[in-house]
Amino acid sequence: MSYQIAKTVTNILSGIVVLVVYLFYVSSRYQADLLVMDELKSWAQIMLIFIGIGIAMAIVVQIVFHILFSIGIAVNQSIKNGSCNDQEIEKTIELEMVEDEMGKLIELKSMRVSYIIVGVGFVASLFLLFFDYQAFIALNVLFASFFAGGILDGFTQLYYYLRGV
Repeated sequence: MSYQIAKTVTNILSGIVVLVVYLFYVSSRYQADLLVMDELKSWAQIMLIFIGIGIAMAIVVQIVFHILFSIGIAVNQSIKNGSCNDQEIEKTIELEMVEDEMGKLIELKSMRVSYIIVGVGFVASLFLLFFDYQAFIALNVLFASFFAGGILDGFTQLYYYLRGV
C-alpha cells in the first residue's frame, strides 16, 4: 500500500471515529434528557470540545502513522536486503513521502467535493432555520456537514489514488 493511500485511510478512520463518538454522545445525552435544546451555549461548548478532540486525534494519529510507516519500511528493507542500513531506509522513506503533480491534482479534486458537501450543509441549515426548526438542529446539520465533508474528501482521494485521475 502506498504512503498516500495509507495516510488517506488513516485520516478517514480518525474522522469517522470522532463523528461517531460525537453522534453517540449527543444521542445518549438526548435520551437521558440531559441536553437543553434551546441553549446554544451548551451546544457550542460540546462542538468546540469535539473539534478540539478531532484536532488532537488527527495530530496523534498522524504521528503514530508516520512512526509505524517508517518501521514498516525499515522491516521490509531489512528483509529484502538482509541488512539494515539507515541511509537506505531514510532514502526509501523520503521517496515514499514525495507528493507529485498527480497527488496535488487529486487533493484539489477531493477538496472540491468537500466544499460542495459543506456548502450543501450550510444551505440546508439555513433552510432549517427559515422553516422554523430549532436552532440546535441547524447547528448539528452544519457541524455534521463539516465532518462529512472531511470524510468524503478522504474517500474521494482514495478513489482517485486507486482509479487514477
